[in-house]
Amino acid sequence: MRRPPLAPLIAAALSLGAIPARAAAQAVPARLTDSTFWRLMRDYSEPGGTFRSENLVSNETSLQWIIPALTRRIQPGGVYVGVAPDQNFTYIGALRPAIAFIVDIRHQNAMQHLMYKALVETSATRAEFLARLFARGPLEGVDTASSAAALFAAVARNAPDSARYRETLQAIVDRLVRVHGFALSEEEQRSLRCVYGAFFEQGPELTYAHGSECRNPGQLGFGVTYSVPGGVARGWRSMPTYEAMLTETDSAGVNWSYLGSEARYRALREMHERNLIVPLTGNFAGTQALRAVGRWAAAHGARVTTFYASNVEQYLFMQGDEARRFYDNVATLPIDSTSVFIRSFSGGRFVGVDTSLALRPQSAAGRSLQLYSPIAETLRAVAEGRVMSWMDVIRLSRQ
Repeated sequence: MRRPPLAPLIAAALSLGAIPARAAAQAVPARLTDSTFWRLMRDYSEPGGTFRSENLVSNETSLQWIIPALTRRIQPGGVYVGVAPDQNFTYIGALRPAIAFIVDIRHQNAMQHLMYKALVETSATRAEFLARLFARGPLEGVDTASSAAALFAAVARNAPDSARYRETLQAIVDRLVRVHGFALSEEEQRSLRCVYGAFFEQGPELTYAHGSECRNPGQLGFGVTYSVPGGVARGWRSMPTYEAMLTETDSAGVNWSYLGSEARYRALREMHERNLIVPLTGNFAGTQALRAVGRWAAAHGARVTTFYASNVEQYLFMQGDEARRFYDNVATLPIDSTSVFIRSFSGGRFVGVDTSLALRPQSAAGRSLQLYSPIAETLRAVAEGRVMSWMDVIRLSRQ
């Protein structure tokens, strides 16, 4: 991992640190046109790859625990980079970037984000969104002040409706193709059907471990498991449901999720309406997606303030020199001293774990530990040869 050329790249990445957050926010367009949004999706993306699961739902139960610390550190108005599905919306709603790029090796993840885009844009409230997401009738007994738990209880009182499913699926495609003008291929529309079909079939009990007919796992893939009443999946490892993830809180009991309050949902909806959440298909260790995001940010005088990497680095260290190539890519991003990585770690569940990490506070569900570290600090450690493994990365991280 020792890469002497990384040092000047770190200095270049930090060179935008003198740009005030307010100026950076003004440099980023207030809205992207449909054609620009689609061009960025196409031009910045790489050929799709595979992962061990479809990952339609997060399994990071401590997702929100570090948000209070992040909001004290990160000023609104920068560039957010993330991976995977809708857990990004919770971080985006809390940290308020000017624009977000979601980069995932699975092209189906980009299609899932387009599904969310269409549903959020056509749903004025959280109740409307959940009814459409699960193909249910209008939710009764709730309003804009209702808690996320109350909204899911209202969903449970409504049975899924196959006619609504077909109608909403068509509305999703029409919104994307006819309204926005996105030239979705037949295969991409099939992927949309697989994603939306999973939410219809499984309902709020959909989990990370679910596999649809579009499932195409990579070398670390595992067998399909199934959801059961009570909020977990059996067969590989217990997983939290979509409902459980969206009703989670931080350590003080505050629900920061995008469905935790109407205000956070409205903020998410506004970003979608302005085409400011851009999903890309790309490998973190690839040659194009991350570097293209960095060039876009630099061209607009903006900094990457947040990089939600989940536990992707763990897999990169398993795959030849991909971890090194990832950090080479990150070193091309414009950052400053406040820019952070957000990581997820399943404490105590992997060989060689420092026991002090496993004992750190985590959510009551106890599945994951959410950590962060300054990007510049991580890059310096890589350049100095102090990062040789995933556990070295975790030891650099904090809560």
